[in-house]
Amino acid sequence: MYKGMGIYRPTFMYMLGFSTAQISLVLAVEQLTSFISMDLLDPFQRLLFLQYLVDLQQKIVAQDAAIFQLIQIRQNRRGGKRRRVWVRPWLMRRPLLGHYERLMEELMREDVPAYKNFVRMEPPLFREMLDRLTHKIAKKDTWYRKAIKPGVKLAITLRHLATGDSYPSLMYAFRVAANTISGIVNDVCKAILDEYAEEVIAVPTTPQEWLAIAEQFSTRWNFHHCLGAMDEKHFAIKCPMGAGSLYFNYKKFHSIVLLAVVDADYKFIWVDVGANGGASDSQIFNSSELRECIEDGSINFPPPDTLPNDDEPIEYFIIGDDAFPLRVWMMKPFGRRNCTIEERIFKYRLSRARRVSENAFGIIANRLRVLLTTMQQDPKTVGTIVSACCCLHNLMRIRYPVNQNLVMDREDDNHQLAPGSWRNDADLTDLEPLGRGNRATAAAKRQRGYLKHYYASPAGEVPWQMNMI
Repeated sequence: MYKGMGIYRPTFMYMLGFSTAQISLVLAVEQLTSFISMDLLDPFQRLLFLQYLVDLQQKIVAQDAAIFQLIQIRQNRRGGKRRRVWVRPWLMRRPLLGHYERLMEELMREDVPAYKNFVRMEPPLFREMLDRLTHKIAKKDTWYRKAIKPGVKLAITLRHLATGDSYPSLMYAFRVAANTISGIVNDVCKAILDEYAEEVIAVPTTPQEWLAIAEQFSTRWNFHHCLGAMDEKHFAIKCPMGAGSLYFNYKKFHSIVLLAVVDADYKFIWVDVGANGGASDSQIFNSSELRECIEDGSINFPPPDTLPNDDEPIEYFIIGDDAFPLRVWMMKPFGRRNCTIEERIFKYRLSRARRVSENAFGIIANRLRVLLTTMQQDPKTVGTIVSACCCLHNLMRIRYPVNQNLVMDREDDNHQLAPGSWRNDADLTDLEPLGRGNRATAAAKRQRGYLKHYYASPAGEVPWQMNMI
């Protein structure tokens, strides 16, 4: 009765508590009855033996009925459909025909650029990640099946992040069941965060570390006292069951939000993932850990200092767009209308520095295209995936920074902007600009006013800025 499910009878007897000796005895008797020749017995012995076989067969039928009834009870409790097979035969041919064992090996030998395109990283980095993650994602073999190799798990996860392919699509490519892949992706992303997050997303903890970032912005982007560029993006998700409008944002789709600070080298130095897309812009930022740390001083920003060629101490700050409040520790551009020459110069200088955050999000979405899809996982798992993508982005910026420079914005010899190729693809959705809440403080207005005069003066100007406004 249970053979149609693809399960051997001894397996179910073992699951129901039969000892190994009892199972062996039943199987031995059954085999014995199939091989005994009835011609060797006299009529009386033959009658006794047939009676014994009838009694044994009735006991076996009763046992089978009890087993089948117990299986049905367990399936009804789970609410699932009756399993037709234990494992599909074509999935068992993974070691011979799966993408990891066949295609990736061929690409490694014959076409390394295609291998890099397949998993979005260099082969040495893939091997390094596999070595460091194996102890976190490896499982032990059991008596009834072998565990999936860590390399297969890592390849499936990287391919999902690189393309956004659905789990059923990956199932046919890697020959791993879709329901198994759903657990693999979550487990591997968690392992990536556990192993690499503290190493590659290095949040500055001392004034000296913040000053090193400020020096990069001064040298590369001619914008002084800047400690990072902040931005927030929406990542589309499937509406969670029972969530209502909690994740429904102003662009009319469901999402979670990533709040991030980016340094001058396009790396994330602080990320906060998981705010629901239905929250207002002011709610997301005001409730963030970053704002709390800045206001209570625990983030250890450097003390005020003078700008180059100047004698007035100015606070160090983060830069952002109109979605953020104007504070002494947060500078943003002036409005769009009726700007003076000095204000337009300040907007150009600030926007030139803030382009690092736009490019960071453009690079990560161009390389890890799962971020451009509507992710089907629950919000918690989506948050883990987005955090792992930020971690992988920083890891690749550290290991191979030149590989990503071709897709980002560039400036020619005349400092004219050459848009990066990432701008030709679909882009992530920005946070909604602030309304009338979070009004600017008087001190922040004075500081921005001082900066606009400084960048328009001989002390802070650059030769080409008048050509850009």
